[in-house]
Amino acid sequence: MNQEIGEPGQFPYTRGVYREMYRSRLWTMRQYAGFGTAEESNRRYRYLLSQGTTGLSVAFDLPTQMGYDSDHPMASGEVGRVGVAISSLADMERLFHEIPLDKVSTSMTINSTAGILLALYALVAERQGAKRSKLSGTIQNDILKEYIARGTYIYPPRPAMRIITDIFAWAGREMPEWNTISISGYHIREAGSTATQELAFTFANAIAYIEAAIAAGLAVDSFAPRLSFFFNSHSDFLEEIAKFRAARRIYAHLMRDRFGASDPRSLMLRFHVQTAGSTLTAQQPDVNIVRTALQAMAAVLGGAQSLHTNSRDEALALPTEESARIALRTQQIIAYESGVTNTVDPVGGSEYIEGLTDSIECGVQEYLKAIEEAGGTLRAIETGYIQNQIHNAAYDYQRAIETGERIVVGVNRFQKDDERAAPVFRLDPALEKAQVECLREVRAGRSQGAVTEKLAALEQAARGTANVMPPILEAAAAYATVGEISDTLRGIFGEHREA
Repeated sequence: MNQEIGEPGQFPYTRGVYREMYRSRLWTMRQYAGFGTAEESNRRYRYLLSQGTTGLSVAFDLPTQMGYDSDHPMASGEVGRVGVAISSLADMERLFHEIPLDKVSTSMTINSTAGILLALYALVAERQGAKRSKLSGTIQNDILKEYIARGTYIYPPRPAMRIITDIFAWAGREMPEWNTISISGYHIREAGSTATQELAFTFANAIAYIEAAIAAGLAVDSFAPRLSFFFNSHSDFLEEIAKFRAARRIYAHLMRDRFGASDPRSLMLRFHVQTAGSTLTAQQPDVNIVRTALQAMAAVLGGAQSLHTNSRDEALALPTEESARIALRTQQIIAYESGVTNTVDPVGGSEYIEGLTDSIECGVQEYLKAIEEAGGTLRAIETGYIQNQIHNAAYDYQRAIETGERIVVGVNRFQKDDERAAPVFRLDPALEKAQVECLREVRAGRSQGAVTEKLAALEQAARGTANVMPPILEAAAAYATVGEISDTLRGIFGEHREA
């Protein structure tokens, strides 16, 4: 058994990054939400805050994620469908109406257009009277996993990495309390990877980001304390706990031994967890409450800093208000009734847990070595090595379900013949028309000359070596749209096409 268990709050942080963990401060309870227009999502956010959510987590629709305005032909039928539609500063102002951004932590699941949405958020906060330097939250900003597992990319990998390092540098000066990236294993796991692959490919991506930032002239300790991670909590309860413990230890050694980080904050793996959406079933959806509760408990026993619990009806549609409330209450019961927060790392020292932690760590190191030998993360993505590993694992998992080797309650065992349709959330189709009309009003009411001037300045910065964030901020302040800013960068960087 590996003897590097240590004490909570001490290197290598196997038992937790803080000495007291939840005894002094609970994890942030986030509920991922966003749909339709900014006004509709704003109402859901204010409802969740009234029910005890301690942090916001914003879902954006696909056009926003892909850098298309709501009236673009590619956006038709997708506006507000899987998240909120944000086309300009006006939308962002409505999204956070009467929500004081200097008092709430906000996570934004956005990648290709992360710099634009971060700029819009900063502008809204300042118009509320908040100081940019005091804002807290996270942008996902993890483009590499988009090429690997999700697909909402715009630019080719190398210019996309340039934008990310520009965000690191700008936010380090302007928004020092903000987490500039949430390096995500969640989507890798949702695509079908194993627990070990989830960590391995996430850390491979982290290595690529850190190397790119150092190559851009940033000192590791200047940005590493604001790196954060996003993991999945799947169904194998003990494996997930061990995975989180192994992740902290791997990261601490990686940062100290490979990158020479000396600030203790640079060595601490801080991560958000979401329960596994891919495990939710359309059959007997109320059973998903139990699945989510077990997965959430694994995240807490594993030492997460932030947690989202999925709603029971997400295999059918966007969650209803009632389902979102039950998901939040699940976290609150774990926090206030279960007693697991009374001690740090309650499962630490278990022979099985420690052995499993060691085993996952060894498996991760083997993958990292293979990726290094293949030419590094970008090369492993370009050749399809990482994608193929995930596809093979997903095939094995699905085959085990179809043969009955792996049991999924309600799907291949314990089915119920008289299934009644569950009530599901219905999105009003008129919301897309309303969003498009708002966007047209913004264009009609702004100074087109100012927009043209600001976009030209962005183009000049992108063609050279200047940081692109200041001109993005100025363009956004002039009410240039997400699509216009993205198209300016498309004109310089091009678009990625999968081989």
